[in-house]
Amino acid sequence: MDSKKRILVAEDDGFLARAYEGKLSRLGYEVMIVGDGEATLSKMESFNPDLLVLDIMMPKMNGFGVLGAIRQNPKWQNLPVVVATNLGQPEDMAKAKELNASFYVIKSDISLSDLMAKIASLLT
Repeated sequence: MDSKKRILVAEDDGFLARAYEGKLSRLGYEVMIVGDGEATLSKMESFNPDLLVLDIMMPKMNGFGVLGAIRQNPKWQNLPVVVATNLGQPEDMAKAKELNASFYVIKSDISLSDLMAKIASLLT
């Protein structure tokens, strides 16, 4: 059997982060949670994720800054990134698309199950 897919979750809401972690772990993924933008970037190398779930509004560095930094690294240019945020403005969505986000979801508009299905589809 191949090794578990690794998912890095950048989410500063502890309740939501634990919900993601529980659901993803039960689905067989190896999960690491980080709570701010700087921690996200520092964990990229050591954890080496197959996918990143990225909140936009986070301490230290927002998700747009993280996504921009990741996309500048050739190693991470094609990493699937699911932006999961409460920012629903068209300009926020456009900025994420410009930074090559794989998928953009408004947290309040998507069920956890639907989010898990989208993540699974990006990892197949």
